[in-house]
Amino acid sequence: MRTAYSVETVRTAERAAMARLPEGALMQRAAAGLAAACAELLGRAPGRVYGSRVVLLVGSGDNGGDALYAGARLARRGAGVTAVLLAPERAHAGGLAALRRAGGGVGAAADGVRLIERADLVVDGIVGIGGKGGLRAAAVPLAEAAERARAAVVAVDLPSGVDADTGEVRGAAVRADLTVTFGAHKPGLLIDPAREYAGSVRLVDIGLELDDEVPVLEALQHAEVARLLPVPGAESDKYRRGVVGIAAGSARYPGAAVLAVSGALRGGAGAVRYVGPAGDAVVARFPETLVSDQGPKRAGRVQAWVVGPGAGDDAGTVAEVVAADVPVLIDADGLRLAEAGAVRARTAPTLMTPHAGEAAALLGVSREEVEGARLEAVRELAGRFGAAVLLKGSTTLVAGPGEGPVRVNGTGTSWLATAGSGDVLSGLAGSLLAAGLSAVDAGSAGAYLHGLAGRFAARGAPVGASDVAAAIPAAWRDVRGAG
Repeated sequence: MRTAYSVETVRTAERAAMARLPEGALMQRAAAGLAAACAELLGRAPGRVYGSRVVLLVGSGDNGGDALYAGARLARRGAGVTAVLLAPERAHAGGLAALRRAGGGVGAAADGVRLIERADLVVDGIVGIGGKGGLRAAAVPLAEAAERARAAVVAVDLPSGVDADTGEVRGAAVRADLTVTFGAHKPGLLIDPAREYAGSVRLVDIGLELDDEVPVLEALQHAEVARLLPVPGAESDKYRRGVVGIAAGSARYPGAAVLAVSGALRGGAGAVRYVGPAGDAVVARFPETLVSDQGPKRAGRVQAWVVGPGAGDDAGTVAEVVAADVPVLIDADGLRLAEAGAVRARTAPTLMTPHAGEAAALLGVSREEVEGARLEAVRELAGRFGAAVLLKGSTTLVAGPGEGPVRVNGTGTSWLATAGSGDVLSGLAGSLLAAGLSAVDAGSAGAYLHGLAGRFAARGAPVGASDVAAAIPAAWRDVRGAG
C-alpha cells in the first residue's frame, strides 16, 4: 500500500532522524537519491551525464540545499551545473560551497531564463513542502521558461507552488517531468490538480520512521485489493454470495439501468435484482437479472441497494431505498433526490458516489472549488452526511465518515470520461457492498477495478461504458493474479 503523510508528520520524523544521525546525513541521503534520479534521466538523452547542462533553481532553506548538493554530485560526474539563486543571501551555505568545490557555478537570477533555454535538465529546488499559495513573482518567469524549454524538469520533494498537504494549486507552479520525494509521499503528489504538476514520482528512502504514524492518504495496490475481493467457497450459492438490488433508469434513461446492471453482474454478488421502468431493456441484454416492477419493498431480499443512475425525478423510489436497513449506494439523480436528513439518519452503511459537479451542488459551492480542493471536499461531504463518499474524477477519493486516512485511486484513464461510465462503477461497487465489503472498501476496490478495466478496454483509444464493463473480469483476474 502506498501512503502519504502530512507535512507536520514528515517534519517531526525528520527532526527525530536528524537527532539520531550525524549532522547533515539526512540531506546527503536526499541529495544522493536526487542526483541518482537526475543522472538516470540524463542517461536516456543523447548527451548523457558528462557534458550535460544542468540548471538548479535554488530557493532558501533545505529544499535548495538538497538541489545544491545533488548538483555537486552531478558536477563531479562531468555535468556543467549552474545554480540560479532566487535568494542569494539565504541560499544553503554548505550546499553552495559543495557545488563550487565540484566545479559548478552560480548564475545571476536575471540570466535564469536564458540558462534554462539552453539546459538539458532543470532541477526545481525553489520551495519546499511548507510552501503555500503558488510561486512568488520572481520565480514565475523561471517556471514558465522551464515549461517551454526542451529540458527535462525534476522537482525536489514536490513541485514548487503546489500545496503538499492538500494538492491545491493556488497560482503559478512548476510543472515537473519527475518529482523525487524524500522519506514519504506527500498528499499533494497523489491528488489532482497538484498531481498533474508532479509528473512521475520517485520515493527516496532517507530513513524516516513513520510506522506508528497515521497517514493522510492510502493508495491501494493489487495485493490489498486482491484481499478484499470476494471469492465463493465450496458451500456458496447465489444467495450466500449476496444479492444486490438496482433501482435505476427511467423511460428517458433506460441505458443507465442496463449499465448499472452490467457492472453489478461482474462485481462479485451472486444475483442482481432490478427494479424500475427499464426492465425490458435490462432482460433483453442480461436475461440472468431478476426483474420486478413492484418497487423496492416488494422486489425480494437484497443485501445492498444501488439507487439513482438515470432515475430522473423518481423521488419516491429513492426515498424507499434510502429507508432500507441494508447498505445503500447513492449515485447520480439519487444524490439530488435523497433527503439529506434521511441519509444522515441511516444506521446501515451508505456510500455516496458524486462527481465534482454533484459534489458542488451538495456542498453549495462551485464545481471549480471542488476540483481545486478535492481532499477538503470529500472530507466535508463524508462528515456532513455521515456516509462514505467516493468522489469521482481523475484521482478518485474515498472517505469514510470518521477520522482516518482517505483512500486515493490512481488506476483510471482519461478515456473513462465517457457517458455511462459512472453507472457501471455504481453497479460494480454496489455488488461488492452486497458481497459483504464495507462502504469504504467497496468504493475503493470498485474504483480500482473500474479504473483498471478502463485501461484494459481503452489501450489508448476511445471506449464506451459497455466496453469498460466487459473488461471488469480481466481486471479482476489481473488483480488476483489469475490472468
